[in-house]
Amino acid sequence: MENLALIDSFSEFKDDKLIDRVTLMAILEEVFRSTLKRKFGSDDNFDIIINPDKGDLEIWRNRVVVADGEVEDDNAEISLTDAQKIEEDFEVGEDVSEEVKLIDLGRRSVLALRQNLISKIHEHDNTNIYKQFKELEGELYTAEVHHIRHRAIILLDDEGNEVILPKDRQIPSDFFRKGENVRGIIESVELKGNKPAIIMSRTAPLFLEKLFESEIPEVFDGLISIKKVVRIPGEKAKVAVDSYDDRIDPVGACVGMKGSRIHGIVRELGNENIDVINYTNNVNLFVTRALSPARITSLKLDEENKTAQVYLKPEEVSKAIGRGGHNIRLAGQLTGYEIDVYREGVEEDVELTEFSDEIEGWIIEEFAKIGLDTARSILEQDVDDLVRRTDLEEETVLDVTRILKEEFED
Repeated sequence: MENLALIDSFSEFKDDKLIDRVTLMAILEEVFRSTLKRKFGSDDNFDIIINPDKGDLEIWRNRVVVADGEVEDDNAEISLTDAQKIEEDFEVGEDVSEEVKLIDLGRRSVLALRQNLISKIHEHDNTNIYKQFKELEGELYTAEVHHIRHRAIILLDDEGNEVILPKDRQIPSDFFRKGENVRGIIESVELKGNKPAIIMSRTAPLFLEKLFESEIPEVFDGLISIKKVVRIPGEKAKVAVDSYDDRIDPVGACVGMKGSRIHGIVRELGNENIDVINYTNNVNLFVTRALSPARITSLKLDEENKTAQVYLKPEEVSKAIGRGGHNIRLAGQLTGYEIDVYREGVEEDVELTEFSDEIEGWIIEEFAKIGLDTARSILEQDVDDLVRRTDLEEETVLDVTRILKEEFED
């Protein structure tokens, strides 16, 4: 029958788009009902019977028999004479079911039906692609360069899905040729007009984190956890790592012998300089490590305002700041503290022995035992820590810090 032939003619879509036959039948019924509404004004009195196994579809129009000359709605009613042309024994008031052939819809309606069907199949296909890639957000993905544009690179995956790598998501040193494979993370998926826009990124910190998971077995297995990643793409990155197993050195495991493990990641990122740092809950120590390779002499934290004053020898200052200020900027992002660097100098500090007329000698000796022999080195410490590390009472420590503060305020 004509309807069956129409269904079979659409098998190309089922094969190309991997739509199962039942779904295709549901789409086909929806499209037919839309066509019937346009043709007859309503589809309420139509039955569409689908047999997915056979791929068969029948359309039946149901009307009530009325006396000749009393038909008010051609779609819902049929005259007695016309009804008896279908079956001689029909009487007024009975229901008539008549099969509708495609030819009855007209050529224009059939062409519109086909166009509508194609549109619905593409919409279904796009919805599936959107759902598929929505689940892949934040995951590593590889696709091939298909077209290079000024503002973006268009990639195609193995299934022919289009992935976009915008210019601002590319590492500055990235250079790709047509046909080359590109790796990044699926950053976002959005529906733009019914078409999914799949955005890849190579600049996101998460891309570096996923590369660690991919390249370092201990990270993949969960033996080493990545606490935080900060990056200036193509320039420098800092990665804080931790391990719950004391037998595992997280930094050593990530870097490998002579950098063997991290070398592939560095190369993937266009020779981005990566500092791998041991994470700690001790903020003083974490800030110190974050500023590596610079060696800090002392630091003072303001936890309420999230600021850190760091004191270094003059020759260490440039290391702390780094080329273009990258090192200190990333250290601040990694720790969450705004870091200010100060050059250490004799004029900026006072030996504790200079206060011997106000502070008793045995107290000065107690501070010296833990390596604190200048006024600033004591003021940079937390009072509770000083009480814990020395045999001094809190009242004594507070009295000493008050004397030292007055000296600097003067």
